[in-house]
Amino acid sequence: MNSSLEWRRSKVQELASQGCNQSEIYRILRISQTTINRDITYLRQQAKDNIKRYIDERLPEEYEKCLIGLTAITKEAWKTEQTTRDNREKLQALSLAKECYSMKLDLLTNATVVDDAIRFVSSNKFKDNLRSSGDNDEVDKEKSKEADYDEDQLEEKQEEENGEITTNSTF
Repeated sequence: MNSSLEWRRSKVQELASQGCNQSEIYRILRISQTTINRDITYLRQQAKDNIKRYIDERLPEEYEKCLIGLTAITKEAWKTEQTTRDNREKLQALSLAKECYSMKLDLLTNATVVDDAIRFVSSNKFKDNLRSSGDNDEVDKEKSKEADYDEDQLEEKQEEENGEITTNSTF
């Protein structure tokens, strides 16, 4: 991707995250609102893809790690409770085991949130949206980047012909 395109999208995202609307971004960056709108649309799609990837790949793994970790801590707490002679240490170990059971119960009873997220990602509606974007995601992304760059160059050329300045020479 062109570094100026990356920079612009980064600035659009930064300004939007600071609460600027499209008109304010236009005034700050001096680029057309069409370009800003296209960048925001691209950034939203990128965010959706990132969330989908997180829900699909990372969340189930992290969930499983938590359960396994809590089980290991519970086992160690019980082992400590059974082997120590110090009553304070026994009480601390039992308290830790109780806390682990509570956390595991919370994770397991709130599993519906995880299940709902995974079900959403797996749903036909979501899959149809992904399919409509094409099977060759990498090729499509590259074509999209090239098209965005070409459209931006054309738009800048038209604005220059109309006497509008679209570049920001400060950066």
